[in-house]
Amino acid sequence: MRVSFLSVVSGFSRTAAIIALMSTSVVAIQLVSVSDEIAIGKHAQAEIRRQTPELSDSAVTAYVSRIGRQLAGHAHGARYPYSFSVANYREINAFALPGGPVWVNRGVIQAAGNEAQLAAVLAHEIAHVAQRHSAQQLSKAMVTNLGLNLLGALLGNSGGANAANIAARYVASGAFLKFSRDDEREADRVGAQILARSGWDPRGMIELLQTIREQEKRDPSSVEVFFSNHPSPKDRIAVLQQAMPRARNGKRDSPQFQSNRARLKTLPPARSMK
Repeated sequence: MRVSFLSVVSGFSRTAAIIALMSTSVVAIQLVSVSDEIAIGKHAQAEIRRQTPELSDSAVTAYVSRIGRQLAGHAHGARYPYSFSVANYREINAFALPGGPVWVNRGVIQAAGNEAQLAAVLAHEIAHVAQRHSAQQLSKAMVTNLGLNLLGALLGNSGGANAANIAARYVASGAFLKFSRDDEREADRVGAQILARSGWDPRGMIELLQTIREQEKRDPSSVEVFFSNHPSPKDRIAVLQQAMPRARNGKRDSPQFQSNRARLKTLPPARSMK
């Protein structure tokens, strides 16, 4: 059970409440409100855009955004302002920032065999946002690393320079690239549910993980970043297979996916994250 800041602060001074929170289990608290999270995410997105080569092909980016919006419309929880961007990197990777921004590498689109596999990656990242995994990361970081002054300054004032300060530290730490194993398992499970509700075959998530395992044999460098940030696909596949229905159900592919995937082959090669 999570304890909100407002419920803790009732009857205490702000300083006393923060000290009380510092002595509370980090797992049980949620210091960052949805509005805080969205404000921090906007600044984090600006930081990432400055550091990341973005695919400039409007047709492919519009296609990815269209799939992302359809999936996000079936995510439960807070109504985040989801956005979807394609990083012009060859490696297989994707990540989500606080409050809604989702990034997927060009290498994911090229490695996926069908639309359900691409949708699975986006659904997994949307699930991280919907389940507020970044907010939990930020809450833990504020308690353990950032200190009372910064924590006190942030609460209730997320729209200003303090949100930018938090976002810069968050991006610099690389925390957005790596969630806990429990968070990854939850994002797999919830992402598969989002896929099914959105009309795609949820087994696309298993297929994509199998593709990553095969890609490791063919081109280890293309999945090196993925393996540094995510648990073993083998373990994730085993858990998902137990939860998946045996019969396939939902859309697996589309002409739009295949045409956009083919379109990428006509563009200049993607950059390497190295």
